[in-house]
Amino acid sequence: MSPQPEFAVIGGSGLYALLDGATEHVVDTPYGAPSDPITVAEVGGRAVAFLPRHGRDHRHPPHLIPYRANLWALRSLGVRQILAPCAVGGLLPELGPGTFVVPDQLIDRTSGRVQTYYDRGAVHVSFADPYCPAGRDTLLRTATRQGVGAQDGGTMVVVEGPRFSTRAESRWFSAIGGTVVNMTGHPEAVLARELALCYTAIALVTDLDAGVEGGHSVTHEEVFRVFGENTARLRGLLLDAIAALPAERTCPCPHALDGIKLPFELP
Repeated sequence: MSPQPEFAVIGGSGLYALLDGATEHVVDTPYGAPSDPITVAEVGGRAVAFLPRHGRDHRHPPHLIPYRANLWALRSLGVRQILAPCAVGGLLPELGPGTFVVPDQLIDRTSGRVQTYYDRGAVHVSFADPYCPAGRDTLLRTATRQGVGAQDGGTMVVVEGPRFSTRAESRWFSAIGGTVVNMTGHPEAVLARELALCYTAIALVTDLDAGVEGGHSVTHEEVFRVFGENTARLRGLLLDAIAALPAERTCPCPHALDGIKLPFELP
């Protein structure tokens, strides 16, 4: 029996395995099965869970990922802090392929996705700052210590997918303050907040989006190629950051539901 994990990584495109010597957990939830069985292993003396959001065979497209089941399953195992790597397109010319960005804001441009656990009762959760400040600080300090560097802050625009943006959309996202564009960052972040979890995104730029400086159209192959070329860097960053996350949660995230009457009990 593996120990209860308080920390987790939700892997994005191209990151389907992270932990060596892991124990597999099949978890059921009120929202169905998560994307894949959850693996748990020890990292730096800590029990850590890993879940590939698309599934190990990339069977779940971004608009059909079982986001509610994924976050619920992790919390039910004991997870309270999550690092969430993802592939993104850069919306600024200086954010070329291979750049890491630790965003501090999010713009939701998805449609039709279920983005709450609270389908009854007046439950309004603060989401002004979508990401955990302690997690962001840990990732940035870890990236600096490793010498890989990461941009501090930026706005992630989350689109419905699975298609890529038109050039006009890409230019518009940049004009309204977007830094990177992605297909999976929402509702993942808000569902984590609704479960009072610490959630921190780490974005790996795989391409310049279509409307940036008249660049070429983004391709599926290009995204996976660049992600693959940077998997080792990303894996090292995640494992070191997991080991450095604070043991005690003194950030605002654990108090996201304070004073709110919930319609059901959380796991």
